[in-house]
Amino acid sequence: MKVTLNRVNDNFHFELKNERGHIVNVDSRPEFGGNDMGASPMELVLMGVAGCSAIDMISILKKQRQEITSFKAEVDGERVQIGEAKPFKDIHVVFYLEGEINPEKAARAAQLSFEKYCSVSKTLEPTATVHYKVVLNGIPLTPEGGTSNL
Repeated sequence: MKVTLNRVNDNFHFELKNERGHIVNVDSRPEFGGNDMGASPMELVLMGVAGCSAIDMISILKKQRQEITSFKAEVDGERVQIGEAKPFKDIHVVFYLEGEINPEKAARAAQLSFEKYCSVSKTLEPTATVHYKVVLNGIPLTPEGGTSNL
């Protein structure tokens, strides 16, 4: 796996490209000297967690012939100061699924993603804890797939 980075302007706007030609823009916010022309590197990490786990969950649920009509996720990251760096300490993911989906299967798909399959969250495990919740058809689920009062 390989990506290339090219600087676009005199500040911190970069264009990154993977080997298949897909392009992502990265920049810094104006308060840090950037022009806000793309996501920050730390936002890309959260996007990576969302995308990786979503691919896992949808793949698992499709194999189980679950009918997904909507799939969304929200990811929040809490950072901690360590020297000059601010890595993520805790990452919170909430999945919002709609459709004809068995609650136990939805909960299990999320569990399998984070405990077994999601390479992005596995990469972050040494420094960050990933917490997740599943909301199915507007109802929060427990880790076992029952309903919750969250």
